[in-house]
Amino acid sequence: MPLLDIRNLTIEMDMAEGRVKAVDRVSLTINEGKVRGLIGESGSGKSLIGKAIVGISKPNWRITADRLRLGDIDLMNLSERERRRVMREDIAMIFQDPATCLDPSEEVGTQLEKSIPTDNFKGGFWRRFQWRKKQAQALLHKVGIKDHRHVMQSYPYELSQGVCQQVMIAMAIAGKPKLLIADEPSASMDPNTASQILKLLKRLNQTNNMTILLVSNDFATVRELAQDVSIIYCGQIVEVAQTKEIISRAFHPYTQALLDALPEQRRQSAAKTPMKNLAGSVPLLQHLPIGCRLGPRCPHAQKQCVEQPVLQKKRSHLFACHFPLKQE
Repeated sequence: MPLLDIRNLTIEMDMAEGRVKAVDRVSLTINEGKVRGLIGESGSGKSLIGKAIVGISKPNWRITADRLRLGDIDLMNLSERERRRVMREDIAMIFQDPATCLDPSEEVGTQLEKSIPTDNFKGGFWRRFQWRKKQAQALLHKVGIKDHRHVMQSYPYELSQGVCQQVMIAMAIAGKPKLLIADEPSASMDPNTASQILKLLKRLNQTNNMTILLVSNDFATVRELAQDVSIIYCGQIVEVAQTKEIISRAFHPYTQALLDALPEQRRQSAAKTPMKNLAGSVPLLQHLPIGCRLGPRCPHAQKQCVEQPVLQKKRSHLFACHFPLKQE
């Protein structure tokens, strides 16, 4: 039984130009103890999917889904109290912009200590506060922060973006959630710290059986952790497969463009040759093309691409393209 099961998730937004679909009928399944990568360019709707899972929305959003379940919990029909319980015990999210998610009026140490559950604490209540402080220090060390005293006594605006991101990761893993949604967890960090964070996530997955949805625009980061990967473009899933399979044989032109941007692909190219890339840019939500949303940028586009492609299945490989690559 999958831990996270999403069927036809759609997120619509009311804007000045009218209602637009930021996420369009996205389906996503993650089995317990697995790592699923969700890859796409900025503005493709990746972060919105994570926020919909944890129940974050705005007044001008309209979220619908045929199914949105965490195990046997229906996330679409939770009361506020039930949702807070699920967020406390079962789901945690590492947000992409930590500076806006931490309280600027409270010290980082206080915020981190509040995120540590006391369910497993045994002893007198007078020892609980000191226990939480020690747990907070241990969490900071785990995410690569050595000077825990300085960080715990600081306010978020006194710390760098990278350190704030490390603090947010510590807060997310404090409760040992069943599902961790990591939205660009190492984007604002130096390479050494980013490598340490990825190793931490991998260890949590292997030792704690923590299920992870890894959201990123970097294929190189995702392939280090994820067993399976979903590619999203303009709010639609365009390809789904095991990570090794999709790297060796991508069917969708957009997936191939992401693979062509990997560092080893650049090193294999002859000196001074232009790097392969797709022409144009991601269309605005208010001006999405008819049919295949990659059509105006796709080098393989034909007349049939004015019709919306449906997901096709070839063994365990799903792709939405009228003219897939590497067909026998």
